[in-house]
Amino acid sequence: VRVRDNGAGLSEALQRQLFDPLAPRDDGTRPEPPRSAFQQDGPGIGLTLVQKLVRLHGGTIRADSPGPGQGSTFTVTLPVEPWQKWHPGSGRAAPHRGVPRRIMVVDDNADALEAMMMTLQTLGHTVVTAADGPSALARATDARPEVVLLDLGMPAMDGFETARRLRALPEMRGATLVALTGFGQPEDRRRALEAGFDQHLVKPADLDALTRLLDELSAGHP
Repeated sequence: VRVRDNGAGLSEALQRQLFDPLAPRDDGTRPEPPRSAFQQDGPGIGLTLVQKLVRLHGGTIRADSPGPGQGSTFTVTLPVEPWQKWHPGSGRAAPHRGVPRRIMVVDDNADALEAMMMTLQTLGHTVVTAADGPSALARATDARPEVVLLDLGMPAMDGFETARRLRALPEMRGATLVALTGFGQPEDRRRALEAGFDQHLVKPADLDALTRLLDELSAGHP
């Protein structure tokens, strides 16, 4: 991934010290434009954090510039590997696999929806997705999910109304509804239970918490 700009550019000295948060400003003899990058305070910690994050994913980052006033290019290189085979190098054991379930994930955030779908599929579950409440209602009849992971903060039809309507469908009798939300206060949990949810998970959903929830479901409904 390359990000290129046509801004103040970087001197050779600044390119060498760019990822050092304690680096002083460039005091070289080469002239800098009046509004040169980091002319007063040094590069700061932002790029150092980016470098650390990229390295955690096995990648590299570099900065190139023809010189002051000629813009800069930042290049991030990451290893390409099928997501099914990728495991973080944390030394932790592979995710526990329980009883395979039919699960519906409902979220208007496309990235969150895809991430949850991939995680659940890795754990061996069959996953159906929906981007909003009406789509969830339409798909539930045929999919007959055993578990529904439902985002609360959706436009048009929020998660509370979607849960109430799902509960009214004959095909959803016995299904477990799990609220996914960024709010985890007792009042938020109370509202979710009153709307017909069985469980409440705070976003971003912790993998261990999700696994425990599905294990408890398996224990109660073989």
